[in-house]
Amino acid sequence: MKDFGRVLLIAARHHLAMIMIVITAGIIASLWGANIATLGPLIKVVFEGHTLSQYAEIEMAATTEKIDDLDAKIADTRQQLAATETEDDVKQLTRSLQNDIGVRDAYAKTIDWLNKIRPYVDRYAPNDPYSTLIWLIGLLMIGTCIKLAALMSNLLLVQYVTEQTSMKLRAIFFRKSLHLDLDQFGEHGSASLTSRLTNDISVAAGGIGVILGRLLREPLKLIVCLAGAAWVCWRLLLVVMIITPLVALVIHYMSRAIRRASRRTMEEMSQLYGVLNDSFAGIRIIRAFNTQAKERAKFQHRIRSYFRKSLKVGFYNSLARSVTELIGMAVITVAVLAGGYLAINQQTHLFGIRMSMLPLDRTEIILFFGFLIGATDPAKKLADVWSSLQSGIAASTRVFDIIDQPTRVHDVADPKSAPRPHHTLTFEKIRYQYPSGPMVLRGLDLTVRHGETVAIVGPNGCGKSTLISLLCRFDDPLSGRVMLNDVPITEMRCRDVRRRLALVTQRTILFDDTIENNIRYGTPSATKDDVIRAAKLAFADEFIREKTPFSYQTRLGVGSNASRLSGGQMQRIALARAFLRDPDILILDEATSQIDTESEQLIHKALEQFLNGRTGVMITHRPSTLALADRVIVMESGKISGDGEHQELIRSNRFYQSLCGGEIERAA
Repeated sequence: MKDFGRVLLIAARHHLAMIMIVITAGIIASLWGANIATLGPLIKVVFEGHTLSQYAEIEMAATTEKIDDLDAKIADTRQQLAATETEDDVKQLTRSLQNDIGVRDAYAKTIDWLNKIRPYVDRYAPNDPYSTLIWLIGLLMIGTCIKLAALMSNLLLVQYVTEQTSMKLRAIFFRKSLHLDLDQFGEHGSASLTSRLTNDISVAAGGIGVILGRLLREPLKLIVCLAGAAWVCWRLLLVVMIITPLVALVIHYMSRAIRRASRRTMEEMSQLYGVLNDSFAGIRIIRAFNTQAKERAKFQHRIRSYFRKSLKVGFYNSLARSVTELIGMAVITVAVLAGGYLAINQQTHLFGIRMSMLPLDRTEIILFFGFLIGATDPAKKLADVWSSLQSGIAASTRVFDIIDQPTRVHDVADPKSAPRPHHTLTFEKIRYQYPSGPMVLRGLDLTVRHGETVAIVGPNGCGKSTLISLLCRFDDPLSGRVMLNDVPITEMRCRDVRRRLALVTQRTILFDDTIENNIRYGTPSATKDDVIRAAKLAFADEFIREKTPFSYQTRLGVGSNASRLSGGQMQRIALARAFLRDPDILILDEATSQIDTESEQLIHKALEQFLNGRTGVMITHRPSTLALADRVIVMESGKISGDGEHQELIRSNRFYQSLCGGEIERAA
């Protein structure tokens, strides 16, 4: 519930909209009760053939006559009381006297009220019954139109606040997602994060819409109707409401069940997203291996599981509504039996308990029933509201599970800076272990001078990519330091560290945008001329102009245009993006391992020019790429087992000998 309260606080920032929602809800509730209240005048005045003025006159005359009769009765009772000596008779006469005085006071208040409204009734009310009917129906229609206008405004305002809340919550979630540690991405998976960002936030925002909409409107309507029933006969209302605590008991047990079922449904939706992501990403493999039937079966399994869990939520929702409606009918039944007894027998007591000062007439009991029936509509809607609210609570918990997740990488309060360009890049006694995993780096030491290019080679799992992750501050070491000059990068702002870097990975990442914007990515201030220069430096300009349909404005990413580029062409665009950044340190993580020979030669030529005067860090297993390195670092089991020039390591390091002797694929 705490997490859902945080979502509600986001919604509450829209102060004006929230105020207008409350005002319109109040108007709707007031007119809901007012429309029901017109039953009284319609029955008492129109269907008995009187105008409002005539009704007031008849009512005053009848009430005055009753007061006169009561005055006589009270005087007689007082005389009897003065002459009576028996204690029991005194008690009985005293009770009778108090009852008669109470009834007389009630009649006197009725006279006072009629005297107050009589001048206005005589001045403004119609003079014949049919005109009175038209007048009352006109008031009813005007009230209905105002209520509908308020309802429309209320719904639009609620939708506005709900969508704004959803938008801001998605922005908060996405911002947090971009700062999660990389292993947290692996733990949750893109499908789970996508499901929370889309489905769960929609459900959580829907819960806010329910609170601001029906959970505000319906209770107000309920309160107005109950207040109207209490105005008619508050004691009778208390009697018929005696079984309503059962609703609270039902809600208490149902809410926990609905919340659990909703959470499981959302978790199943995450699994469904995962199946979709795998199938769409691996469509070539699926078709090549003829496994469409297997994927369909997997998808059907997830759909059925989601269906079963959704059905469980629906069962609890329908059960809650049915039980609530049953209790509502029980309330109406008690009201009809108790009220009918009082009205038919013209009694003021029920089981010896006073229900009213005066016997209820036909009009009053019908009006009382009308208010109770009017209260059942919002009561039934509140059952649905509660179910939606529980789903919103469960969804907000899943969303804030990610938003509140602590990260290991963060900026220090008082960051330092290192000169640019740096003189040395140092890894000092680096130890690193993934959460719940083995030790990856074991006391590693390495120094790279500015302007030097080093190649890092070694078998899978030896810590090459981990070393790159620590340099980019995707994670921090368990112990030891990564330093630019003498400044640990953990004491610098992450943005300052990463401004000095450019990364080109084995798997080329291009975004759903134009070639120009893909090259400009990360350097938004670059001009078009800067983009073209970087493309020329990466030997990408020629094919961009000649082999793409719209040159630099060709769109890549999700569309079909991306598939028209070869792996080497896409890698050269990624290289141009890195060149445009003008980094102090260029990092190549197996950047040429999956491209053709021609593209590799062009990329090598581009790197030879670009790395002059910059630090280069390359992870590679291709001997042709090793020729670019001033030094080669050989890693095994999280440590450096060799460090030197190519020819030196050929003579002294057996693993390196096997690499350069054609056993690259087995070593990798």
